[in-house]
Amino acid sequence: MNIKIVPTTPFEGQRPGTSGLRKKVTVFEQPHYLENFVQSVFNSLEDFHGKTLVVGGDGRYFNRKAIQTIIKMAVANGFGELMIGKGGLLSTPATSCIIRKYQAFGGLILSASHNPGGPNADFGIKYNISNGGPAPEKVTEAIYANSQKIENYVIADTPDVDLDTIGEKILGETKIKIIDPVADYAEMMSKLFDFDLIKRLFQIGKFKMRYDAMNAVTGPYAKYILEGILKAPEGTVVNAVPKEDFGGLHPDPNLVYAHTLVEEMFSDNGPDFGAASDGDGDRNMILGHKFYVNPSDSLAVIVANFWNAPGYDRGLTGVARSMPTSQAVDRVARGMGMSCYETPTGWKFFGNLLDANKATICGEESFGTGSNHVREKDGLWAVLYWLNIIAATNMSVAEIVKAHWKKYGRNYYSRHDYEGVDSAIAHKIMDDMTARAESEIGKFYGDYEVETFDNFTYVDPVDKSVSKNQGVRVLFKDGSRIVFRLSGTGTQGATIRIYIEKYEPNVAKHDLDPQEALADLIEIAEEISGVKAKTGRKKPDVIT
Repeated sequence: MNIKIVPTTPFEGQRPGTSGLRKKVTVFEQPHYLENFVQSVFNSLEDFHGKTLVVGGDGRYFNRKAIQTIIKMAVANGFGELMIGKGGLLSTPATSCIIRKYQAFGGLILSASHNPGGPNADFGIKYNISNGGPAPEKVTEAIYANSQKIENYVIADTPDVDLDTIGEKILGETKIKIIDPVADYAEMMSKLFDFDLIKRLFQIGKFKMRYDAMNAVTGPYAKYILEGILKAPEGTVVNAVPKEDFGGLHPDPNLVYAHTLVEEMFSDNGPDFGAASDGDGDRNMILGHKFYVNPSDSLAVIVANFWNAPGYDRGLTGVARSMPTSQAVDRVARGMGMSCYETPTGWKFFGNLLDANKATICGEESFGTGSNHVREKDGLWAVLYWLNIIAATNMSVAEIVKAHWKKYGRNYYSRHDYEGVDSAIAHKIMDDMTARAESEIGKFYGDYEVETFDNFTYVDPVDKSVSKNQGVRVLFKDGSRIVFRLSGTGTQGATIRIYIEKYEPNVAKHDLDPQEALADLIEIAEEISGVKAKTGRKKPDVIT
């Protein structure tokens, strides 16, 4: 087998973000572009020769072609074994599961998560380390540094590998294993949740559920577990076949992009329970009949009901949330006498806490929840957790959440997204707020007095690493908050996310629409930032 050394030159902009490198497909299709990045990943690693690399993705356009390139480069670089999901498919949480179960050296995940797919849409790639989690900043910075000085890459001159037949073959000195993408993940879920109890929900025949896989990677997982193992009626899972363009859908499980599911759930004869996951399977949206569960509330409810799931009934060591996520889970943690950690956005920041056994369950407001079973957020895991709670309590989704609010109070919370903003304008908005931070302390906006105004800096309690500029926080003395942050998950322009939160202990005031309850703070957010005025936007693109 011939190994080719291919001369190349660096590309600008190959710095991995919170979730790896994301660009338009047309960018990745440039000669040498993918190869440069993959070689930069390999060049940043040590002692991987003869070790195992897990490879898979969400099935979006360019997934198969990218995997063939990665196979040939991994062989040329000396990996001893490649584990690849059949058809090139592996959900992000399943990849983490497999890395951990088989003690692989690491993994390459091919996905742009909840971004659209297709020839003119988005693609992404990220490296996960041996604990199954996303590469920490020291690794991603090393990858970027290598990408800026790369002079050549190595690749095996060999035919493409059959990705659609489970089995093994040898390429040079590397074993190629095409594996069932679902089996290991399903086995792990069966150990965490009471499948016999959940199965009874469907056996009784009155409980109706709808799961929208959004033509993305969780379709095969949901069909196998929900309709196969748990015996939910056929058709419970819709849009179950992964497609390269997600069937034209935007695979982001929120009220805007999963509108068909939302309309069904809010119809008079809608199902009792509804859920959706995103492109790579790490996000979730939870719905009851005519009831939407805010992701921050979902995290808090899961933590508050931990004993209902067998995998967690011995207790939690602690919990963690991203800084913009509402403080609802903080109240649960205080009530249970456990630690609650506040981290920057990005699942990689939970990794140290999980590895050090400081936290068991983690969550982000961006529809991501997970636990120490893997080192990624896990959409289907959250759905199964909710099913376990419903089965154990014999309560509806709305009853579960309202009982939670009655006990802990309600954190009214909303996120307003301004997408595709000119990057220069977006960064100036953030810079202007950061520059005047000190002068804002003690200032009143209506009845709200500013207690803290800063750009969040995180000091990791495990390794003491420091992450700066993680979002502008405006904390008021009554506990209300406004947070401004630039998202790193898009491929065009910048997304400005504004998070608004207010605590309401009075049960009589728990049935307001969040936009109504937060109306004064929403106006204050514009007064502080000037996002609408400076971008020319009349309203957010997405409100959740």
